[in-house]
Amino acid sequence: MEDQEIRKAGLKVTAPRLKILELLEKCGERHVSAEEVYRLLLADGEEIGLATVYRVLTQFEAAGLVERHKFEDGYSVFELNRGEHHDHIVCVTCGKVEEFLDETIEQRQREIAAERGYEIGDHSLIIYGRCRDSECPNRSKK
Repeated sequence: MEDQEIRKAGLKVTAPRLKILELLEKCGERHVSAEEVYRLLLADGEEIGLATVYRVLTQFEAAGLVERHKFEDGYSVFELNRGEHHDHIVCVTCGKVEEFLDETIEQRQREIAAERGYEIGDHSLIIYGRCRDSECPNRSKK
């Protein structure tokens, strides 16, 4: 399946592209940085350089296979573009990112745009907060 997706995106099928796409599939809804992709590849015994990881992720983004997000911490994370809209909530303490979709929020955004004479082309909603996970490894022990 992965090689078909790469071909459909107009890219040549190469081993690094296949491995990176496969890894992103395994990550599911988790958002990963280029550095994390690189570390996961190394852990799997793959010899793909960090520069190659950055280049492939940028190519995937340009081809529409992945989406890049820059959350409050300033570095980019990537997720597969599954063609479905969703919003994000981000923990400013540990960096955990969760996806959600709320039709009430979506409807209200459409209403606001219409009231102001706009047609929504795209939008992004990111909520920043602190998770209440008592097991969070980055949570202060205070």
